[in-house]
Amino acid sequence: MSIEIKMPALSPTMEEGTLAKWLVKEGDTVKSGDIMAEIETDKATMEFEAVDEGVIAKIMIAEGTDGVKVGTPIALLAEEGEDAGAVEAPKKTEAPAKAPDAKPEEAKQKPAPKAEAPKAEAPAPKSDGERVKASPLAKRIAAEKGVDLSAVAGSGPNGRIVKTDVEGAKPGAAPAAKPEAAAPAPTAEAPAGAPKAIWFDDTIPHEAEKLSNIRKTIARRLTEAKQTIPHIYLTVDVRLDALLKLRGELNKGLESRGVKLSVNDLLIKALAVALEQSPKCNVTYAGDQLIKYQRVDISVAVSTPTGLITPIIRDAASISLSKISTQMKELAGRAKEGKLKPEEYQGGTASISNMGMFGIKQFDAVINPPQAMILAIGAGEKRPYIVDDALGVATVMSATGSFDHRAIDGADGAAMLKLFKELVESPLAMVA
Repeated sequence: MSIEIKMPALSPTMEEGTLAKWLVKEGDTVKSGDIMAEIETDKATMEFEAVDEGVIAKIMIAEGTDGVKVGTPIALLAEEGEDAGAVEAPKKTEAPAKAPDAKPEEAKQKPAPKAEAPKAEAPAPKSDGERVKASPLAKRIAAEKGVDLSAVAGSGPNGRIVKTDVEGAKPGAAPAAKPEAAAPAPTAEAPAGAPKAIWFDDTIPHEAEKLSNIRKTIARRLTEAKQTIPHIYLTVDVRLDALLKLRGELNKGLESRGVKLSVNDLLIKALAVALEQSPKCNVTYAGDQLIKYQRVDISVAVSTPTGLITPIIRDAASISLSKISTQMKELAGRAKEGKLKPEEYQGGTASISNMGMFGIKQFDAVINPPQAMILAIGAGEKRPYIVDDALGVATVMSATGSFDHRAIDGADGAAMLKLFKELVESPLAMVA
């Protein structure tokens, strides 16, 4: 009997995904562990392995298809001894799935003429107006000026009426009834259209790019974070000279092992140690509970072609700097290829985001829920600085902590940042 291969749930939060690419074709023989497809989840592009052995009899979902629900049959596998060419299950599988859907639709469509009759009686003029191809801005101007859009020739794409067409049109000499009929149209459109799309000026040359699942998730999570988390921002200036000197010395010693520490590796370690010694900041707000973590896992923001992702350095306070560096390089490389496993980017107790390499002096980062804090690192630069009660020049960076004020008090956040500053300025304390 043939086996249905279904869309897998490749992460705990995955409800649907994009079948990015098939790596097998109909007629190919696969065995357990073979990579069959690449699937784009809400966080990364992941490989999908075969569980059973057999011949690919039918590919039911074409590559590039997005919005494929978890559990949907995507292919059919013929078992050993079964004629793959004679497999008809895809049609049989689709028929019952469509039949129940089709019947209720037909049932709903039968009374539809009754529902349509009242619509045709009253608002016939309105529906004509609604069918006119015009931009939202053009409709608003037309309503204000009393212009009959049905009498305006559109110069936009496919004859669409745009702002310039309406501005040059003269108000129609129609009876007062027409402006009244047009007036409710913008009001009726606004509530219905507003949630679906954001208005933009379509008279400007542009192209529309479809959002990836990853970008949709970023948009949803950041909107949720800014709307639901009361952020408090605290900034501290940190002198880097001692840390840079230590980094140079450590890299000389690690050269034979092929390890080269970055400044960011040391800052990850400093944040982890500071959080370990400031347990009130290593928490998550959970409604009527405060989750207090007993280990520090640092999520590190990495920019990829498809968007931002945060691979995690587990137990960063306890592991060595060389291990942090090795893990970070490996995770960042696979993050940019979209090959991270869910357990490598899901979770974490706090985040760090470094934009110093772009010359950004200071910024306020958005908290990555359900975490309660993120540290934003600016560029290290030569600045006038008081050294031993005398004005001198030092390499200084600004670090800004964003804290969830529901879980972390300002004084606790400040104490953690003070400790972070001390660790960076006297770095031997974090490697001891």
